[in-house]
Amino acid sequence: QVQLVESGGGLVQAGGSLRLSCAASGRTFRSYAMGWFRQAPGKERAFVAAMPRSGSSTYYSDSVKGRFTISRDNAKNTVYLQMDSLKPEDTAVYYCAADESGFVAYIPVDHNEYDYWGQGTQVTVSS
Repeated sequence: QVQLVESGGGLVQAGGSLRLSCAASGRTFRSYAMGWFRQAPGKERAFVAAMPRSGSSTYYSDSVKGRFTISRDNAKNTVYLQMDSLKPEDTAVYYCAADESGFVAYIPVDHNEYDYWGQGTQVTVSS
């Protein structure tokens, strides 16, 4: 089992940047595919970005492609989400998630595929 703790959220003006971090407990972090999701008020949880256990590739939703970057540091048991050129519509609670069941190069994009979730961190982008 793994526990996930997000940090780095906050209030930023449109066009600004934030970097979210997600620290994972345990010694098997490299065994998990990692993803970021977000949930805005009144909306369902939506996929943002993910990368497989291998860390060899990444996948993004169309709404953040070219602006957000997901990365992982297995030595620090941490996954990051660098968010640039932020827009008011990026305002949401951001969650990181871990999936232990896929193939080494598989990128899960459905929230139902993930086994563990963090508590979320609020990101607010003002116009």
